[in-house]
Amino acid sequence: MIASAITSIELSKVIASALADERMKRHREELTPPNSEEEKAIARHVAAQHLHMHHGQNIWGFDHDNTQDDALIEEAIAHVLGLGRLQPLLEDSDISDIHVRGNRPVWVKMRSGERVQHPPIVHDDAELIELIRRVATRMGHREQRFDPAHPELNLQMQDGSRLFATMEVSSHPSLIIRRHRFDYSSLGELVSQNMMTPATAQFLAAAVRAKCNIVIAGGTGTGKTTLLRALINEIPRAERIVTIEDAFEIGLEHFESAHPDHDSLQTRPANTEGLGEITMADLARMALRMDPDRVIVGEVRGAEAFPMLLAMTQGNNGSMCTIHADSARTVFPKLLAYVSLAELSLPPEAVYSLMSTAVQLVVHVQIVQGVRQIVSIHEVVDADGVSISSNEIYSQNSPHPSFVGLRSDTASQLEQHGFSRPREMLWQ
Repeated sequence: MIASAITSIELSKVIASALADERMKRHREELTPPNSEEEKAIARHVAAQHLHMHHGQNIWGFDHDNTQDDALIEEAIAHVLGLGRLQPLLEDSDISDIHVRGNRPVWVKMRSGERVQHPPIVHDDAELIELIRRVATRMGHREQRFDPAHPELNLQMQDGSRLFATMEVSSHPSLIIRRHRFDYSSLGELVSQNMMTPATAQFLAAAVRAKCNIVIAGGTGTGKTTLLRALINEIPRAERIVTIEDAFEIGLEHFESAHPDHDSLQTRPANTEGLGEITMADLARMALRMDPDRVIVGEVRGAEAFPMLLAMTQGNNGSMCTIHADSARTVFPKLLAYVSLAELSLPPEAVYSLMSTAVQLVVHVQIVQGVRQIVSIHEVVDADGVSISSNEIYSQNSPHPSFVGLRSDTASQLEQHGFSRPREMLWQ
């Protein structure tokens, strides 16, 4: 068995030293540095040799149980080349969210929606802070500070996951990781997952091809981005798409064959001197100069709402966005509040008039009994002073047939793009 004197931290120091020596040796000999697989092989060899010396016997012999040695070696390698005990959680494709608070048990959310408790990944708060800094250094696109003067860290990891961490302002250092899978998403797949009915999928596909401007509303984790990806994949291949995001979550670059002509824009925080910030509103203005056929905003939550609405009324029909809202009807007051952040001094009546011209459909998604589902679709009809007139053309719980309340002009337009009008609508 392994002697208690050997710990993963001590073994990781041995591995780190050996890897540093190997990199220096290759540099002197003008050789390429070792790749990740070579580094892992070197690390395992060095660790095995070190444990062999410690045990005073061949650790791979039949008289030695190497199970604990294997676990110790992998933990040490993860500490040096990965992210310690956080690494296995990041490598588990079934995990969608990771919540770490100090040295408490870790909670993860599975892609099925189930929440599972895992053992702590650090021994104390200081170790978690050091781990978060290591994540920021190794896996962020740019280095950011995380200290008492900068107690908040918000970055995108190299695999597209979103990391948020706090210290000082929270009772214990806290780490939240939201993982994104950039799988090809289609409406057919979402039908099979019970997110929508086949008729709803046909309606939405026709709406995208007819270049309706669509807002997807819902709470956190309800599948807004997943639905947005599926709708984007109904856009004809020849059209040029520009996406605007706080973090690259849509992932068009993963589907080059489906959308070869696209640009993806991402916000940028200010540097340590407070300079160089690029906001969503800045990106929205940039997007309009990039000759887009459609502008897609990953999530509207600020002053970018105004240039987005302008884009939807300036010939960029078929634009889409997501927004946090608890119902379809609350989308419009939230958009009004966001437009007010642009400090344009527009009267509410003018903003609502712009909304009624820009937005044609609002799709509300919600988690129902553990399943992400489309629960309501509204068609925007007109503005009436400081309110929006809309018809609920689809309701999950309605006894009336779906899409019967759709205006005849809209129905005719959608029919030209593959929508089969329900029988109950034919007389209207």
